Amino acid sequence: MAETIRNQYVGVDFTPLSALSDDEVVTHSPVRDIRLASGKVLALITLDNGRDHTRPNTLGPATLTELGETLDSLRARAAAGEIQAVGITGKQYILAAGADLSDISRVGSKDNARLIAQLGHKVLGSLSELGVPSFAFVNGLALGGGMEIALNSTYRTVDASAAALALPEVFLGIIPGWGGAYLVPNLIGIENALEVVVSNPLKQNRMLKPQQAFELGLMDAIFPASTFLESSLAWADAVLGGKKVERRNEPGKIERTVKWPIAIKMARGMLESKIGTVPRSPYVALDLLEKAKSGTKAEGFAREDEALAELVTGDQFAASMYAFDLVQKRAKRPVGAPDKALAKKVTKVGIIGAGLMASQFALLFVRRLQVPVLITDLDQARVDKGVAYIHDEIGKLEQKGRLDGDTANKLRSLVTGTTDKSQYADCDFVIEAVFEEVGVKQQVFGEIEKIVAEDAILATNTSSLSVEEIGSQLAHPERLVGFHFFNPVAVMPLIEIVKTPQTSEAALSTAFVVAKGLGKNAVLTADAPGFVVNRLLAKVMGEAARAVYEGTPIADVEKAFGPLGLPMGPFQLIDLVGWKVAAHVQDTMVRHFPDRFYANENFHALAELDAVVEKDKGGRVTGWTKGAEKVLKGHVGSSPASAETILQRVQDGLAQEIRLMLDEGVVPEVEDIDLCLILGAGWPFIDGGASPYLDREGASERVFGSTFHSPPIRGIANS
Repeated sequence: MAETIRNQYVGVDFTPLSALSDDEVVTHSPVRDIRLASGKVLALITLDNGRDHTRPNTLGPATLTELGETLDSLRARAAAGEIQAVGITGKQYILAAGADLSDISRVGSKDNARLIAQLGHKVLGSLSELGVPSFAFVNGLALGGGMEIALNSTYRTVDASAAALALPEVFLGIIPGWGGAYLVPNLIGIENALEVVVSNPLKQNRMLKPQQAFELGLMDAIFPASTFLESSLAWADAVLGGKKVERRNEPGKIERTVKWPIAIKMARGMLESKIGTVPRSPYVALDLLEKAKSGTKAEGFAREDEALAELVTGDQFAASMYAFDLVQKRAKRPVGAPDKALAKKVTKVGIIGAGLMASQFALLFVRRLQVPVLITDLDQARVDKGVAYIHDEIGKLEQKGRLDGDTANKLRSLVTGTTDKSQYADCDFVIEAVFEEVGVKQQVFGEIEKIVAEDAILATNTSSLSVEEIGSQLAHPERLVGFHFFNPVAVMPLIEIVKTPQTSEAALSTAFVVAKGLGKNAVLTADAPGFVVNRLLAKVMGEAARAVYEGTPIADVEKAFGPLGLPMGPFQLIDLVGWKVAAHVQDTMVRHFPDRFYANENFHALAELDAVVEKDKGGRVTGWTKGAEKVLKGHVGSSPASAETILQRVQDGLAQEIRLMLDEGVVPEVEDIDLCLILGAGWPFIDGGASPYLDREGASERVFGSTFHSPPIRGIANS
């Protein structure tokens, strides 16, 4: 007989973990007996940390120890015939948000990291070894360890209104380490498991909706919120009475011989093409999923123990925890934001321009603020095209079920277009989305300032121009603020809010309140060339261009940037941003800092082409188009740089630029630069933004003889 999970950890001494429980908000596991309609008794555990829904249940060592003791007592009661089933659910809206990451990030040693994995396996694994069926009633948010509570149970129901279900560990540089990597593929098949365990976390930590989890087979039944517990108990009673539960994982339903290895091989190739080989956790997860094809649950759990111990003590997890803290805490309390009471109430938004960027703005403003939005352009045809695009996008959201019919109609009615700028008179907040040229922006703001109220806020979306210069001809330059979005507008979560020496506290406060209303994270920056993100991306792009013009093949340049761990290579990024925008940003940076930034006149010639680079199916740049080769002919040198040289140039260049930005006061602290790069450029969590990576790689020491963080942010294994 296969070893039970409970016996697998007999003799393991968990007392070293008690030191991690000092600050733990303990999630308790009280039990009440419920007599079902059939007369059977189900003992129901309700996980509850005693806080409201803003502080989710988490699973630290003390919580797991108490839950383990609760389950031991229920096992004894089951053996005595007192109960016929065990149920587990959570406080209102929440089952559990997984492991307490603050505990895990200070484990102190690899042995302690392994103990955390083993304790989770011992406790959660015992849910399937109680001597009676266990039922997880997933009544709300279930992430990581919360999902693994459900996976370790015999049966699972889910509330149709649950906020989110996911195994997000790979996003944070670790793996599902309390059973998820073994149980998921054996429950729903390898292809679905790859989506849940690897693909979704890498798609900006995508979560599952309850219906999706049910359709995948992660949940056995789904019930509406209004009757969730009542319906779940009735369903459990029916199962105890012999009701058949159809599953993919019944004998013969999960194909293991051919499909499993093929799916793993394809996933590995996809990962290598999309994210390179620097991130460790996706590949460790892939290995665990591959091995889950055969062997016992005990063997699968033991593999997870070792994998989690290895990853939790590594540099990438330490950097991920730093990044996670920035996004969860610093981003929600922006440094330098004035009192929100100073903000002007925004009841109507004006957008100058009706092109693609302006239309994306309009769609976002109307969806999130649900106030009238007015767009304008040079002629009625452009205005009509912009309004039609916005209405069409609203229609697509309605078709996808993300908007109901009434809301869609309301949003369409709120968006209007005009060539008559007098209609902007009652706008409280006006943002421009016109050509990136100071004179053009000055002209449109000069026109609109004469029309709007004196206290209306003006915002510029410039990506690199001086906001102060743009507002220099205004009668009231104090009302102008930089409000820099990133493309695609609907997806990228950052707005750089740029303060000039003249910007008033009211204008600044309004900008922060509007950004929050749009569902964005705002970071305050000084009015410096390129602000934060574009200044550093210009360094990356410039070093890539320098290498090409020296004679390095473009594909080799892309590969040389691989160790940075960026979501895409520099030329793939330029192609996404747009060659004209990139050329303009490079020119701006070279004009201000000619000794530190690189630009080439051929950038503009390339930008005039319909297509500049060739790409493979995964979107990776493989070469130049014939048109680009023609432009470059005669302008490229014959001294290609090595991958090591290119990488060190960009590392040292970034370290130098970040140090200068801090010295210049572009942002208050290096954490703000990392936050901007994570939210605005997709810089990976496993790097922690840029500064922890540059410290680890020695670039900070090479450039300015110190580090951005003291001590550097390193994993326990490398501290």
